[in-house]
Amino acid sequence: MKVFSNLSVTVIMILVIAACTGRGSGKITTGNDTISVPDTGYTGIKQYMSGNLLIKEITYKNGVREGLMKSYYAGGQVYQTFWYENGMREDSGRYFYTEGQLFRTTPYKHDTIDGIQKQYYRSGKVKAKIGYSKGLRTPYLEEFTSDGRLVKGYPEITEVINDEYKSKGRYRISLALSDKSTKVKFFQGEFTDNRFDTASVKELNTVDGIARIDLRKTGTPVKNYVGVIGVILTPFGNRHLAYKRIDLPYNDLK
Repeated sequence: MKVFSNLSVTVIMILVIAACTGRGSGKITTGNDTISVPDTGYTGIKQYMSGNLLIKEITYKNGVREGLMKSYYAGGQVYQTFWYENGMREDSGRYFYTEGQLFRTTPYKHDTIDGIQKQYYRSGKVKAKIGYSKGLRTPYLEEFTSDGRLVKGYPEITEVINDEYKSKGRYRISLALSDKSTKVKFFQGEFTDNRFDTASVKELNTVDGIARIDLRKTGTPVKNYVGVIGVILTPFGNRHLAYKRIDLPYNDLK
């Protein structure tokens, strides 16, 4: 009991000292125990170093992130900035080229990506606009060439049907892209409130740009179509979300 009492007194003293100094959270080892000391309400800008290099500056108010956060390239140039309100990212996160030009802006609402993300060329012209909603991608995507022209002509989803419904009770759908590109992943399912939610769709095994859906005769009426989403990697390095509804000639395939 005396040992426990002494340890308790030590912990209390550590917490009191931390509160008086205004330092942030940390861990202190006493004997075999590791004690987590809670944040004590630091207000100001903290600098984080890697050796002699400044890598990050974070603004705090009463121990919570509030205001501007900056991170830096090894050469000292600003790499990215975020604005915090009550510990959560709000407004736009900004990313920069090493020369200082804006590379990308990402909109945040309550620490979640929500809105139109924009990418930029070093010239300052918009390179791409990408839609997000509540942290998930939407189908909205616009890409632009360096001279400002809107990119068009994304590949479409194609299908080849092997109908063995009457002989084997099977209906196979083979999926590919119209340009035969292999930079694609296919999913069976629908968008959820115009959002691509991987938790609500089924990823298909895609090999060399081809995926297959094998449906079986069940004898129980179900919907007479299949929704397919293709996640296509564009030459700009973004994901184009293509959707296709494939109607079925039978209403009991699953």
